[in-house]
Amino acid sequence: MGKKRIKKKSGGSDVAGTSRALNRIPKRKLPSGKLNILATFNNTIVTLTDAKGNTVMAASSGALGFKGSRKSTPFAAAKVGEIIGEKAQQMGMKDAEVIVRGAGPGRESALRSFAGKGIAVNKITDKTPIPFNGPRPPKPRRV
Repeated sequence: MGKKRIKKKSGGSDVAGTSRALNRIPKRKLPSGKLNILATFNNTIVTLTDAKGNTVMAASSGALGFKGSRKSTPFAAAKVGEIIGEKAQQMGMKDAEVIVRGAGPGRESALRSFAGKGIAVNKITDKTPIPFNGPRPPKPRRV
């Protein structure tokens, strides 16, 4: 009949590839910077920049391994903020300004988890794009 094969699960209790995301950390020191949070209805993208606006690192819930509708959850956004916060902490960041864009469900949880890593948040700015005139209205109904 043959030998029974036992298949072992690889890896530990890694939630959404967090250990893989923490492998690449920039070597330069950054005392302060800006954190840009783009919270859409489908994803949450967090970008860390220096004071001039040059991108240092970025992470998104899709890049962490969340798929489909789970990308847009506050839990996924919290994981993204946590990872960026850990990386920033290892770079020596003390304080940051936060710019939030979008109306997705992860805008607040990403900010809370980033600030929970011990980095002081100096200023929070909401730069959600708002249309001045919006889309073209529908044509009048003919009865």
